[in-house]
Amino acid sequence: MTDVTARNRRNKRRGADWESELRDQLRAAGFDIERLRLTGKDDEGDHIVRRPGGRPLIIEAKNAVFEPSTFVREAVRERDNYARHRGLDPSGVDAVAVVRRRGASWRDAYVLTTVSEYFGLSREVDR
Repeated sequence: MTDVTARNRRNKRRGADWESELRDQLRAAGFDIERLRLTGKDDEGDHIVRRPGGRPLIIEAKNAVFEPSTFVREAVRERDNYARHRGLDPSGVDAVAVVRRRGASWRDAYVLTTVSEYFGLSREVDR
């Protein structure tokens, strides 16, 4: 096995461990969270959080070099896939990227989204 292949496997394992840790710790904190299955090019995110009386939340968990724009774009795309597969309006489903902070607790991870997503604003272009 080459060094690159071994490193890629280690990184993939670390990412999977991070997803599991985030899920297990949020569950222990009382959240109704489930892992979502990979669906190929139409991936739906890593987790769904069902909030009592609230909107579902798609989480895209990341343990990688910090690329906020890429992570948020992926979370929104996967939220759209989740909604489309279930016949839901995407505006009724929230999406965030949760990014692990190196050397920090899961509680100190970053939660990323956009102003439009957070405040439920339309995506019109400002000039």
